[in-house]
Amino acid sequence: MSGAFETGIYRNVFAECGLPEEEIEKRVRDAFQTMFYGSEEERIYHEVGADMGYLTDTGNNDVRTEGMSYGMMMCVQLDKKEEFDRIWKWTKTYMYMDAEALKNAPHGSSRNEGYFAWSCALNGTKNAWGPAPDGEEFFAMALFFASHRWGDGEGIFNYSAQARALLHDCIHKGEQPGTGKPMWDPQNHLIKFITECDFSDPSYHLPHFYELFALWAEEEDRPFWKQAAAASREYLKKACHPVTGLCAEYAEYDGTPVRSQPGQKDRHDWYYSDAYRTIANIGLDYLWFACDPWEKENADRLQTFYYETARDNQDGVFLIDGTPVDKKALHPVAVIATNAQASLASDGKYARDCVMKFWNTPLRTGDRRYYDNCLYLFALLALSGKYRVW
Repeated sequence: MSGAFETGIYRNVFAECGLPEEEIEKRVRDAFQTMFYGSEEERIYHEVGADMGYLTDTGNNDVRTEGMSYGMMMCVQLDKKEEFDRIWKWTKTYMYMDAEALKNAPHGSSRNEGYFAWSCALNGTKNAWGPAPDGEEFFAMALFFASHRWGDGEGIFNYSAQARALLHDCIHKGEQPGTGKPMWDPQNHLIKFITECDFSDPSYHLPHFYELFALWAEEEDRPFWKQAAAASREYLKKACHPVTGLCAEYAEYDGTPVRSQPGQKDRHDWYYSDAYRTIANIGLDYLWFACDPWEKENADRLQTFYYETARDNQDGVFLIDGTPVDKKALHPVAVIATNAQASLASDGKYARDCVMKFWNTPLRTGDRRYYDNCLYLFALLALSGKYRVW
């Protein structure tokens, strides 16, 4: 089987399940409208002045590169250029760490020049002076798609030039003394959780993006991205449990879960929050490139785990071997959405059940709606054939 990048055919899994096209179109349209222009209790997008806008992490009351880059990807997929440009301008105005922004930064922050501060207050004040690599990779991919869909403009709206420069920094920092650290390990080609650490986050691994970076990045950088795509696919095989298909939030370069350090109360060695994105990414990689049969097998394993082992505890938290933890998922709608997106790869006996469960689940409401609903809209796009390579 060839992937959609080669064939140009993007499956509409909802239609395959017998759902009417007009209802599918309406569901996608309504979800975007609610998240961007719904009531104060529904939306996560807010316009600022004549030409900027931001997405709020409603659970933490801040603006994150994660959400901003997600918003840009949603907008380019749905042909929402005005909103895309507003989000990108807010991002470059307040989150970008250039020499001017770094003049008043804490000591040592200059090493992050060229990256984006991962969290800002709603007024644009930086809450942090470090980046989170998942934001950078989504920014770059959304910018390339914008370039191809709408054409390059001037300045910050020269989308493809912005993407190439960002990716160049992501892998070349640290080659000269005092220039900071790269976001991908230069030896093993694996994305880091943050630049300062030597472990990864499985949900950051987007081999389907790296395949495209290998075509569109600076020519000298293209071999690195091709190697990164292959390295990430192999890494995911190590990080995902061979029976359950689950992975930890953070994992060492050999795929083993990162254990809590002495004195730290937070743990990240379980299938929780960040980790839910991993199976959705695997599904999208299979849709676009269909180059690794393991992705089908792992998607089927994970769906089988939820239906046969988790069963009545589907909003639970688990170690990657499936052992339940005495805790409930902070983002239960995200679990349903990503389990459904796994059906882009899985053709197992629970693939349709996962899709229909998602279809019958509404957008989340309340303070924690941001993360769940972002993954919800991505799953809607992917399963309706609207999450495309542009």
